[in-house]
Amino acid sequence: MNKKSDPNSKLIAENRQARYHYAIQSDLEAGIVLTGSEVKSLRTGQSNIAESYASVEDGELWLINAYIAPYMQAGVFGHEERRRRKLLVSKKELSRLWQAIGREGMTIVPLSMYFNDRGRVKIKLGVAKGKKLADKRETEAKRDWNRQKQRLLKQSH
Repeated sequence: MNKKSDPNSKLIAENRQARYHYAIQSDLEAGIVLTGSEVKSLRTGQSNIAESYASVEDGELWLINAYIAPYMQAGVFGHEERRRRKLLVSKKELSRLWQAIGREGMTIVPLSMYFNDRGRVKIKLGVAKGKKLADKRETEAKRDWNRQKQRLLKQSH
């Protein structure tokens, strides 16, 4: 099924700064445990994952500091905006992530949050290593050079 044509498949939030601040080694898709008011709020597109991260604690994966706006129609049955949310991954993936964090000093960064083709909320996580200032400058220089190259190619045609 084509992802673009499906009405249920929709990007909710994206962490655009993640690729600038971190060198992404690999990525994986995880489910997320949400309450009803959180899903309703996400359908209106009010969330932010820019300052959030994932952490392995007590044999479970948690999304920490992700913002989901309160859903006004929920009233007293609403949710906490920045509560810790459990992420669903297989035991094999969890042990791989645990090793990456422990041994290699990696970080688990959320890259994007979206509704999949079945209407479920999924989060794309990146296993990343923090970039130094010089690496960030290098990334910026490459991006500028590619932009300039595209302009030159466009002008020559």
